[in-house]
Amino acid sequence: MSRRCELTGKGPMSGNNVSHAKNRTKRRFLPNLNDQTLHSEVLGRAFKLRISTSALRTIDHRGGLDAFMAKAKDEELSDAALKIKKEIAKAQAAA
Repeated sequence: MSRRCELTGKGPMSGNNVSHAKNRTKRRFLPNLNDQTLHSEVLGRAFKLRISTSALRTIDHRGGLDAFMAKAKDEELSDAALKIKKEIAKAQAAA
């Protein structure tokens, strides 16, 4: 399983551990990922996604999964999230 947020595309970054003596060794900064079940009001069902905590805060800020997906860029979304976005858009167009 990759360490990448399914909604924002946030992934690992690299950097250095710097000791007191200024010795530098490579390290990785991993995103804070959590398995979350998010509910779509338009579709009336829940989806289980692996997302970062910052993405979860953004979803709350925008007013839910449906509103988040409406503004999300297709390049950042995973394949599963892209399917969800298309389902939501199709249901909103029909309603």
